[in-house]
Amino acid sequence: MTAPDARSASTADASSARLVVESAGLRRRLASMLYESLLLLGVLALVFLVPWLILGVVFGIAPPGWLAWIHVVTALGAYFVWYWRRGGQTLAMQTWRLRIVDAASGRLPDDRQCLLRYALAWPSVLFFGAGLLWALIDRDRQFLHDRLAGTCIVLLPGNMGAPK
Repeated sequence: MTAPDARSASTADASSARLVVESAGLRRRLASMLYESLLLLGVLALVFLVPWLILGVVFGIAPPGWLAWIHVVTALGAYFVWYWRRGGQTLAMQTWRLRIVDAASGRLPDDRQCLLRYALAWPSVLFFGAGLLWALIDRDRQFLHDRLAGTCIVLLPGNMGAPK
């Protein structure tokens, strides 16, 4: 085989190779959420607690409570949306080999989907976990906020690139 033929064969092999993923199981997604909540304690300590302590201790300012909630929701939104747009995974999702993708195309979700997913996750979790319980009756076992945002959580294959 000549060099040009070898190049075209390897290009054909590379283009036909596709990453096959499966929907992530409910237990894995819930475990990831639990781990995420632990990681969020550190995130909130850095981006919420430190600035508010500085305001209170150094400057003697006590902003109203509603401003604190806006700060928390905005800080968490920035965390989640940034990670979801960057690679489809938060830190906890990387540990559990999960990724958020567009349900129709399998690509990373766009800005609108990420913002919608984040906004819908609040009532999904806060109202006695109703949006999480939705996964028990959903045909694809997706959470309600994923279904409404047009996203889904997939399980990535393990040991990618590891020798066999």
